[in-house]
Amino acid sequence: MVSKAEGAIVDLTGIVPGDDARAFAERYDRDARQVQVVLDEARRIVRMEEGVLITETPHGFVCANGGVDASNVGPDSGSLVTLLPRDPDASAAGIRAALRDRFGIDVPVIVSDSFGRPWRWGIVDVAIGVSGLLPLDDLRGVPDADGRVMRSTVRAVADELASAAELALGKTARRPAALVRGAEFTRGEGSIRDVVMPAANDLFR
Repeated sequence: MVSKAEGAIVDLTGIVPGDDARAFAERYDRDARQVQVVLDEARRIVRMEEGVLITETPHGFVCANGGVDASNVGPDSGSLVTLLPRDPDASAAGIRAALRDRFGIDVPVIVSDSFGRPWRWGIVDVAIGVSGLLPLDDLRGVPDADGRVMRSTVRAVADELASAAELALGKTARRPAALVRGAEFTRGEGSIRDVVMPAANDLFR
């Protein structure tokens, strides 16, 4: 929804795939034009084999196809793909401001997308942009239920809320937004950049 509203759409009919895109597409029965868009959008290619294309986006997200999506693009499906929003935090802030102006309430907003997970089948929604809440809940230094001080626990609150909302949104139900009630989070001007792990901490790079 956000990508469409912001015009983050590419018409594949105008894409000329390069040699790498054509070779990969031919080998794994992919659309070479879409593969080229993924390569164009990538900051770094993490893996490109067995028909799977994992890249790092300019935002720092590591995901399949760089977030380039051919699903739910409307009647021109097959010739259009959507890209991730260029600045998902700004997208979330814009939606939050519009809701505040229209309804007079300040509702934190999460922009989400479906990502796969390493070593697990299936996709879940994760936060790709936030406004009005801190995306992480750092519990390091806090005693657990038994009084033992936690040393490494940092809850991914925005991701948890995004995943919970996706249960209501569904993948094919045409519901673009959900309101999550009763959740615990910390209000604040956080950024999705707080969630992205620095390269120095990446044990698998």
